Amino acid sequence: MTVMPPEWAPQDRVWMAYPAPGYSLGDTAEEQHEARTTWAAVANAITAFEPVTVVVDPAEVMAARRYLSEAVEIVEAPLDDAWMRDIGPTFVHAADGSVAGVDWVFNGWGQCDWASWGNDELIGAFVCGRAGVPRIASPMVNEGGGIHVDGAGTVLVTETVQLGQGRNEDWTREQVEAELARTIGATDVVWLPRGLARDYERYGTRGHVDIVATFTAPGRALLHSQRDDAHPDAAVTRELRSLLAERFEVVELPAPATLRDAEGFVDWSYVNHLVVNDGVIACSFDDPHDADALAILREAYPGREVVAIDARPLFDRGGGVHCITQQQPSART
Repeated sequence: MTVMPPEWAPQDRVWMAYPAPGYSLGDTAEEQHEARTTWAAVANAITAFEPVTVVVDPAEVMAARRYLSEAVEIVEAPLDDAWMRDIGPTFVHAADGSVAGVDWVFNGWGQCDWASWGNDELIGAFVCGRAGVPRIASPMVNEGGGIHVDGAGTVLVTETVQLGQGRNEDWTREQVEAELARTIGATDVVWLPRGLARDYERYGTRGHVDIVATFTAPGRALLHSQRDDAHPDAAVTRELRSLLAERFEVVELPAPATLRDAEGFVDWSYVNHLVVNDGVIACSFDDPHDADALAILREAYPGREVVAIDARPLFDRGGGVHCITQQQPSART
């Protein structure tokens, strides 16, 4: 049986993908500079803690070399988009402690009408090959942003993702749970009813858990907490808090004070952070709640340096720091 370790376990490297021509890169020179700068800021920050490998579309290699530091390894492969958490493999430990990669079926977040995925659906296998680890093929449509584990067998999922439109509509809960047990060693699947409101709009994932809740230890969950009833997520997070509190110690991460951007109610979330060796790469939003949220993260991950990256350009494109990264754990000895 293979088991997905928690995100705070020792890591060998972080994998990312660089924005390719299209939606995430943008159309104008200003948009492209913003995307390249923000993805590079995350990659460059991680290099202070551990190695980083970035998959770059051949059309973007020259630009990537200008923006990424020399410490970042670049490998080339055709890409549709830049969300490595979702298109890349989910790394797991085999029974002997060696590392393997689960290659989910990726179909553009449930065959979204705006998405293309002919290249991205191959990235899981590509990364496994480059990492030199066995590939575990899964028939289940899933994305790394749709699961969070505590390292002790518990996994958070969302009804509107694993059983949602365009993904595994003909599967039962029991089939999903059996596949999660086979691939990531899940013994306890916690089904959340939904994700944040904006995630159900046209360019959303329809409920990824990694902007909603995560674990910082077995039995302890961090929860996005929207406390302003003017925002539709206030009702969502009340429901999730009630559900999670039955099982876990819940630590609330306040939602940003900003309620709206030019497109509507935001789904900005401090939950969407990356844990690395001796550090945490966190989202910030030039928001009054940034300092409080970063302090909570420091307390949640004692002994780790918390580095904040302005994640507004990422969320403008549909995700955050966690969404564009995928950690490769070290082999267990």
